[in-house]
Amino acid sequence: MPEDVRTCTLCGSDRSAQFDHRSFRGKKVTNRICLECGLVYQSPRMTEAEAEAFYMEEYRLLYEGSVDPTVRNIIAQRARAESLAVFVQPVIEKLSRHLDIGCSIGILMQRFQKEFYTQPVGIEPGEAHRDQARKEGLTVYASLEELESHEKNRFDLVSMAHVLEHLPDPVGYLAHLREVLLELDSWLLLEVPNLYAHDSFEVAHLYAFSPHTLHEVLRKSGFEIVKFEKHGRPNSTLLPLFLTVLCHPAQLTDPRPIQRERGVVLKRHIGMLRRRILAKLFPQRAWLARE
Repeated sequence: MPEDVRTCTLCGSDRSAQFDHRSFRGKKVTNRICLECGLVYQSPRMTEAEAEAFYMEEYRLLYEGSVDPTVRNIIAQRARAESLAVFVQPVIEKLSRHLDIGCSIGILMQRFQKEFYTQPVGIEPGEAHRDQARKEGLTVYASLEELESHEKNRFDLVSMAHVLEHLPDPVGYLAHLREVLLELDSWLLLEVPNLYAHDSFEVAHLYAFSPHTLHEVLRKSGFEIVKFEKHGRPNSTLLPLFLTVLCHPAQLTDPRPIQRERGVVLKRHIGMLRRRILAKLFPQRAWLARE
């Protein structure tokens, strides 16, 4: 049975209202909005056991049409890896140990290894993609628990590209990374869909982050933002489809309560209207063709 989410993971409120309801590739998806802080989250959603089976057996088929890596997905991964490398280059000078969570076949790990001469380690639940990464000579584990049982040294970069929105407890997960896996002077690199431009209500997306709620999740998890960007790379030169952020573990705890975001419904409507207008006026710039 689907799990009803009663409490907001960000502010703890049990007050919410329906935000969006649709069918995604034959599966019903309902998102709610927290009436206290403005976080948008999926409820009802898969239970933990259902989600584990979904990612092992169904996720790649549903999203990519194949359990094996596809040419289209590989092209997208290469473009995203290049975008993320360019994003961090002005800020990060040196790295040694890099953990990429949700690493697929390891393209981002290899790009950062080339740039910074890192020792890469990955986590990938999909067996076929994990096996392909291992064939490339990369160290890849099936889960965070498996990694922690084998890797005793901490990392100076943890990257999560289009992963945070899939996690049932993003605040707790990020706090665990900070406390257990990251060095004090290390980096966290995140990229997620932007609620105000991306049509992000998918069965695998448990959260839809706005710039504000992503900032608040990171602050509550114990991170301080160093660099933040709204952009469309590699899909668009016009639409701010994605939110990319680079941050440090915070030196001091931020005592402020969670700040409420107002006007989320209106911002979503305006953002999606802007997307439709730009796509109609400038289709080739709004949606870039990839070979």
